[in-house]
Amino acid sequence: MMIDEKLKANIKEVIDTIVFVVVAVILIRFFVAELRWIPSGSMKPTLVEGDRIVVEKLTKFPNLIKNHAFENTPKRGDVMIFYPPFVKLKTTPWAVFSRLTGFFCKDIAYIKRVVGLPGEKLEIKQGENGAYKVYINDKPLKEDYIMSEYDFHKCKSDMYCGPLVIPEGQYFMMGDNRGNSMDSRFWGTLPKERFIGRAVFLFWPVTHVKGL
Repeated sequence: MMIDEKLKANIKEVIDTIVFVVVAVILIRFFVAELRWIPSGSMKPTLVEGDRIVVEKLTKFPNLIKNHAFENTPKRGDVMIFYPPFVKLKTTPWAVFSRLTGFFCKDIAYIKRVVGLPGEKLEIKQGENGAYKVYINDKPLKEDYIMSEYDFHKCKSDMYCGPLVIPEGQYFMMGDNRGNSMDSRFWGTLPKERFIGRAVFLFWPVTHVKGL
């Protein structure tokens, strides 16, 4: 009899521990941070395939519960995780839960850098030397982080190379590997509601550890 009671107590303790850990992980992923891995080379040389990064969400407060948007708006140069505008997000309870916690989420997420801010005039131009530059309000943007000014998708009539004025509440996103990145040049500006979090730290592999 005592053995049965002890067994029940042990099982209850194990279940309580599992529930606590699951709830804690959900709360951390929802409110604080989550881990992500880099699946492509669109952010080279800053991030390469297989890198593991920490994505923080604290800067979403106090809007996180209300609309999952950022209170502290992203700044130029921030590396952001987001759902691209052409991805239709399901609104079922399970879909929302998996999206906000990251558990079993199948929605496509991108990682790119904030290049253009709301209200700014943006244009991408090729110089006489063949190098491409981004112009913000008619001034060239200094971008030491990109792979190459020469390895670039050539701007075509159906692309968003400007000149264009970025609408309020939207951002122009580009990969650092400009010759291998499907970004705002192809699908337009990004509504701020699509942001998931800000990449802040590369923790794996250990030879690449750095802040972002």
